[in-house]
Amino acid sequence: MSTSAGGRSAKTALRAELLEGRRRRPAGHGADGIAGVALDWPPVSRAATVAAYVSVGREPGTGPLLDALRARGTRVLLPVLQPDGDLDWAAYDGTDDLVPAGRGLLEPAGARLGLEALRQADVVLVPGLAVSAAGDRLGRGGGSYDRALARVPAGTPVAVVLHDDEVGLAVPVEAHDRRVTHALTPSGVVALGAGSGTA
Repeated sequence: MSTSAGGRSAKTALRAELLEGRRRRPAGHGADGIAGVALDWPPVSRAATVAAYVSVGREPGTGPLLDALRARGTRVLLPVLQPDGDLDWAAYDGTDDLVPAGRGLLEPAGARLGLEALRQADVVLVPGLAVSAAGDRLGRGGGSYDRALARVPAGTPVAVVLHDDEVGLAVPVEAHDRRVTHALTPSGVVALGAGSGTA
């Protein structure tokens, strides 16, 4: 669904609706399912480096996945929000290494690796509120991930982590929006865009 002037207001309305739906879910909902699905997905299972994030609030839980990846010996990169809204990256060294950050987020306390560190990831997992069948992702509205995803090399799988009922929605888009290639939910991985179908 392509929009221009109305894109922002349409996004705001959809965002409010989806956030209200999430408020009815328990914190960390679906975390074990997401971990199981992700660990069995070939792009993750064979990755040397995975870029991910720490879920907060009513987001689909990522905690068990982060710990399982680390236990496997997979290098995990987590975002560090910059004052200008862009994303730096740092390695995940366990929950004890996480510190509170802006916007209610948690981030690693370790060394910052730079904006371009995302290029080292074999697969990228990102947060969101919804995704269309074409791969149009609805985020929180800050634009941080659209900026970061512009640095991901072509061909790198990028999956938005969602609840099952947040996949395949009509998502308004603006010129700066970056598409994702997959949706990852507690029930499975769905290929988006030209490769639509279960991955």
